[in-house]
Amino acid sequence: MSAETPLMRQYNDIKKKYPGAILFFRMGDFYEMFGDDAIVASKALEITLTSRSKNADEKIPLCGVPYHAADVYIAKFIAKGFKVAVCEQVEDPRSAKGIVKREVIRVITPGTLLEDNLLTASDNNFLMAMTVLRRRVGLAFTDISTGEFFVSEIPEDDVERLISELYRIDPKELLLPKAASAKGALAEAARVFRERVNLMDDWSFDEDGGRTRLLEHFGTESLDGFGIEGMDAGVAAAGAAFGYLAETQAQSVTNITRIRAYNTETYMVLDEAARRNLELTESISGITGTLIGRLDCTVTSMGSRRLKSWLLHPLLDLREIRARHEAVEDLVENYAMRTSLRENLKGVYDLERLMARISSGVAGPRDLSALRASLSFVPVVKDTAAGTVSARLKALHESLSDHRELRDLIETAVVDEPPATLKDGGVIRPGFSSELDEIRGYCNEGKGLIARIEAEERSKTGIDTLKVRFNKVFGYYIEITRTHLAKVPEYFIRKQTLVNAERYITPELKEYEEKVLGAEERILELEGTLFAEVRTEAARYAAEVQTTAEALSEMDALAAFAEDAVSRGYVRPTMDDAGVMEITDGRHPVVEEITGRERFIPNDTYLDTDGNRLLIITGPNMAGKSTYMRQVALIVLMAQTGSFVPAKAARLGIVDRIFTRVGASDNIARGQSTFMVEMNETANILNNATSRSLIILDEIGRGTSTFDGLSIAWAVAEYIHDKAKVGARTLFATHYHELTELANSYPGIKNYNIAVREWRDEIVFLRKIVEGGSDKSYGIQVARLAGLPAEVLARAKEILTALERSEFGHAGSPASTVDTGAGASPQLDLFAVKPDAGLADEISEIDVLNMTPLQALAKLGELKERAEMQRK
Repeated sequence: MSAETPLMRQYNDIKKKYPGAILFFRMGDFYEMFGDDAIVASKALEITLTSRSKNADEKIPLCGVPYHAADVYIAKFIAKGFKVAVCEQVEDPRSAKGIVKREVIRVITPGTLLEDNLLTASDNNFLMAMTVLRRRVGLAFTDISTGEFFVSEIPEDDVERLISELYRIDPKELLLPKAASAKGALAEAARVFRERVNLMDDWSFDEDGGRTRLLEHFGTESLDGFGIEGMDAGVAAAGAAFGYLAETQAQSVTNITRIRAYNTETYMVLDEAARRNLELTESISGITGTLIGRLDCTVTSMGSRRLKSWLLHPLLDLREIRARHEAVEDLVENYAMRTSLRENLKGVYDLERLMARISSGVAGPRDLSALRASLSFVPVVKDTAAGTVSARLKALHESLSDHRELRDLIETAVVDEPPATLKDGGVIRPGFSSELDEIRGYCNEGKGLIARIEAEERSKTGIDTLKVRFNKVFGYYIEITRTHLAKVPEYFIRKQTLVNAERYITPELKEYEEKVLGAEERILELEGTLFAEVRTEAARYAAEVQTTAEALSEMDALAAFAEDAVSRGYVRPTMDDAGVMEITDGRHPVVEEITGRERFIPNDTYLDTDGNRLLIITGPNMAGKSTYMRQVALIVLMAQTGSFVPAKAARLGIVDRIFTRVGASDNIARGQSTFMVEMNETANILNNATSRSLIILDEIGRGTSTFDGLSIAWAVAEYIHDKAKVGARTLFATHYHELTELANSYPGIKNYNIAVREWRDEIVFLRKIVEGGSDKSYGIQVARLAGLPAEVLARAKEILTALERSEFGHAGSPASTVDTGAGASPQLDLFAVKPDAGLADEISEIDVLNMTPLQALAKLGELKERAEMQRK
């Protein structure tokens, strides 16, 4: 086999160092990909696949993209989960001896994005590392585009909490140790987030190595100041994350200036089911919208990310909740401060991500200009907030700096409206560098001399149409049309013949050309050097700018809460630890805003931990049971994020967790039926809810037979009601009207229903929740509203009448002439059956309160089968 060409040898040597990435190999104005990378890229990017010589005998697959469009293609790769290693020419091809030197300057992965076009402005882009050490799962997650870095630990056996946090943080890339991720908590994490997992060597998660990396990065002798000393598993994970960043980034991530301990126990637990069912950030139907979409009226990207983080991390600390409420109230009552604050914040760009690009050395001229413009608004914002009375806003006000030195640096060095890239020139402001000014002067003078040459040659030759032009092939030249060729002097040197003209050069023209072009190249080179120096100097202010960015983002989020409160009539809730949940005229924050609907009807709610801890809610489909229950959960969540709430008044006891069992869906990927998914979610609630939790249950047991479903729903309600087992505040919607009997046996259970009115065989939904149970489901009337054919509805009514009278013929048709006794039912009524004496004794001896849910269900199932046999 013939030897490789020098270029392919260079390519293969570099590619061996980055086997898991697509290598973007810079060649002139293109990034080329070879071999397997080219085959993968041609499919992923939908570009043409061709080939080039690998050696004298072989060809290798090849494809490429223009360098100026690289970001577009890299974005496509990242969206499909690929990594991209960007390999640049690191020397001038004109001065290179042999093959141009090339190096990978950065590896772009889903968790290490910096470019705006690859990021979503309102979302964080977290990279997470996880490991297990001494029965603790260490989590470290960072967004290098904002400089945030958090460390946490969770007990290894608390897998449910771990997965909940993963869904909440939503890492775009998850680093796991190869061996440890094969079992236990990490295996479950790898299963749930398998498409985002990046397996690394186990030694990358070494505890001592991790500690050393952190100490070196922050320049400290201990980690006490960050509050993570003693979090050994968390430190090991953080070290792995820093190691990964060192491998993928061109230089140290200096915008990560601090690391924070993240305590999962300080926030309300929101598992994936709760976030999905409450539609916090994503809509289930695509029609009703989301809570974040309704509440996010922030005016900065930083504020939008902050508000989203708050909604996903409701607080448990009363003091912190009240501090936010106080700040929002201050802004609600002070119209001038609120409007001025929001108006000035509109001029602030994304300071966190600007500083990340500046610190990473990838910022362009317009990034520095945007930073200067943004910082100029900070003194105005600080003056605006000077009159605040809330403690939280005062603290934010005090944390703002005017950044005079940094603003002056950029203003002195960079022009007001710089070009997009350095290669366009004209970035550095005149007066910043005497050397640059001198070269610019010579260049301008040189261009003036060329204009003078044109005028002199016109005078000498008498050719008025003579022009001095320029192109990249010939440089400067003189162009003369054919009608004047007879006047061309002998010292003109012909360079090119065109159809209607000839092109010439002169010794004088070439002499000036060399001076002018040399000066232009020197200007670009010097501007690049000066800009890099200014950018490096600006990066030194990263910590100060991040502090300001954090304060501005929080001000923006608080002001957005205040704006929502004023425009939508929200009120400040009274918060305490008493366990009472009293809402007057509560409204659903999203549904009430949907246009084209009927007027939204507010509803009251009263829950406590004693006589009103479980509300059985009955009523027909479409009446509003689900909307009512969700609105209660959303009001609680909003209150604990610091927002005002959609109600006339609200008194709310702190909730440690919101559980939801709503809707029906299967999980095909895991081979689980709708009913199995329902039971898994129900089991999670029974095993993890506390007396401080809020539980939303919608139609438990409907995924199986009537008897099984009713039995399960009954047992679940009893188990939750039992203070010794759960005792949580619960809203339980059901079509099993038999469950209303529970209120007669248990003092903490109350019956409510969604009021309807019947009129001419039709129903009118009143949308009002009233005390008492409902004994009808109005299924056929709802079916009529859904548009079922009249023939089907008529037949359904006929069958329903027969079922209620227990009249059936042998062929399955209603036997209307046979009277088997009014009131008899072909379905077992667990609460009306008259069993034999032995069965009655067994039923009376069931001690449900001292059974587990599974034991109770098993016993009820056994008795159900025997009762059915007896009935037959």
